[in-house]
Amino acid sequence: MKGLRFTLRAGLITLWILCGLLCIALTYSWIGLSARLWTKKYWSKILLGLCGVRVTQQGNPVLKGGVLWAVNHISWLDIFVLNCVRATAFVAKSEIRHWPLVGWLAAGAGTIFIERASRHAVHKVGHAMQTHFAREQAVGLFPEGTTSSGFDLLPFYANLFEPARKAAVQIQPVALLYFHQGRRSDLAAFVGEQTLVESLWCVLSASGLSIEIHFLPLIAQAKELNLPTRAELARVARQSVSEVVSKNN
Repeated sequence: MKGLRFTLRAGLITLWILCGLLCIALTYSWIGLSARLWTKKYWSKILLGLCGVRVTQQGNPVLKGGVLWAVNHISWLDIFVLNCVRATAFVAKSEIRHWPLVGWLAAGAGTIFIERASRHAVHKVGHAMQTHFAREQAVGLFPEGTTSSGFDLLPFYANLFEPARKAAVQIQPVALLYFHQGRRSDLAAFVGEQTLVESLWCVLSASGLSIEIHFLPLIAQAKELNLPTRAELARVARQSVSEVVSKNN
């Protein structure tokens, strides 16, 4: 049954990704920004449905204006989960750009890639983030810098909170919780030495996979001389996400 489920879903998802690439190639050069964002949102919803993943939402997401979503990172599914709520430009490691199909799609959809080995990476990414904020768009950030099992939380890197601090946009912590058959699970966690193909097998062959997305209270940014430092912003964001992750273990 698992093999049949995987084969059916993998085939449909491959076709859907190809449709997405075709849409980007044929329409993104002439349709407006709002149409591109709408397309990304509803394309992501259908993709998760094809993956057999159910998403439930708690809290109040910022749906208008520039915002930085600081999110714990578990799986390649995370990006599509956030996009279901609001089309989001994510900061992601540059290696994803080279993944077959998914990497091409991510690049076409406006992902902000960071080359972690480059000395100037943070500056370049910060400039790109501020451009998105100026357009009143949402930017998604995984401050841990890598994935975890979902049962704990790694330290948050503070550097990429700086563009949001300078732009004085809203910062909203977001917690993702993964479940399998109604219980907290690391089944979909893309961690360690696991390959993308192995991760796809785990997700696409499973039944009863669901994700809870918790939009937490905004981090207050005082005005003028009392702006918090990027380290303080990262600390408060991590504490907020950690409370949800730990509470639901």
